[in-house]
Amino acid sequence: MSFDLAQHPHRRYNPLNGEWLLVSPHRARRPWQGQQEAPDTAARPAHDPTCYLCPGNGRVNGEQNPDYAGPFVFDNDFAALRDDTPAGHLNQGGLLRAEAETGLGRVICFSPRHDLTLPEMSAAAIRAVVDVWTAQFQELAARPDIGYVQIFENKGAVMGCSNPHPHGQIWAQRTVPGEPAKEGRQQLAHYAEHGRTLLTDYLEIELREQTRVVLENAHWVVLVPFWASWPFETLVLPRRAVPDLTQLTEAEKNGLADALRRLTIRYDNLFQTSFPYSAGLHQRPTDGPAYPEWHLHLHFFPPLLRSATVRKFMVGYELLANAQRDITPEWAAGQLRAQSEVHYKAALATG
Repeated sequence: MSFDLAQHPHRRYNPLNGEWLLVSPHRARRPWQGQQEAPDTAARPAHDPTCYLCPGNGRVNGEQNPDYAGPFVFDNDFAALRDDTPAGHLNQGGLLRAEAETGLGRVICFSPRHDLTLPEMSAAAIRAVVDVWTAQFQELAARPDIGYVQIFENKGAVMGCSNPHPHGQIWAQRTVPGEPAKEGRQQLAHYAEHGRTLLTDYLEIELREQTRVVLENAHWVVLVPFWASWPFETLVLPRRAVPDLTQLTEAEKNGLADALRRLTIRYDNLFQTSFPYSAGLHQRPTDGPAYPEWHLHLHFFPPLLRSATVRKFMVGYELLANAQRDITPEWAAGQLRAQSEVHYKAALATG
């Protein structure tokens, strides 16, 4: 018997964070009697008078949203970080340590339409979101009190999203948080040794093999990473290594909007449901250096596993040991590649 990645348990290394995960492809055949989520079938109005994110509506702090027609940004009424936090720290024997953290939070409404999500928006409308991400990063990166800008979206109640209106968030803070810090160390070590970004060299392998590539355009590649831990996790990579959004050309920004629309349509079509996920940008820290080792990228972490009603749980072994998955990244990429780029709702509407 010879070893087969598609059949036998094995570990895979994640060069971006320096950690390993366990892959157990034979477990995908086990019967499932666990929790099933209710599919998202509820229709939503284009404008919800009770929604605090819709145009013209009031928010809980008493402010009123403008009658916005494109993306709309405002300071989060319940931000996890505050810029008026006083300095302070605790250190008891090096074991009980704490320090004050300053920062801010913002909300980005992607569209005035309450009933849309990214895959149901036009490429031009998504490009407007990319422009807002870029402007926000540029503004916050220029502040001396900000060391990292995390832009992200939680989509779906199962991912903790408290409001279905299409929106994302920005958390900007003084220090570089854990996951970007891990990626920064790994990318710096690779760049110092090879003079190229880690993701440039990784992308060359993926483009050569093609087994995990989901879609491509002239400027971006979407793939299921070799080390993916979530069932249908994807990595969105620019072909040209740039450290942050502000370095993208106009054509590359258009390409990013195109890639995001085509990927999220595939997600929705996979199980004929509004596909939940957490997604976000990883880009260079904003504390001064140029960071040539940093290669801008986006992560998508969706939880659905077998259908619109069965999801992956990170419990037990995953919490106590390391990440684990049953279906292989290669199989997951094939499933996503096979999906139409016409959204299933549009296909149903046209018969």
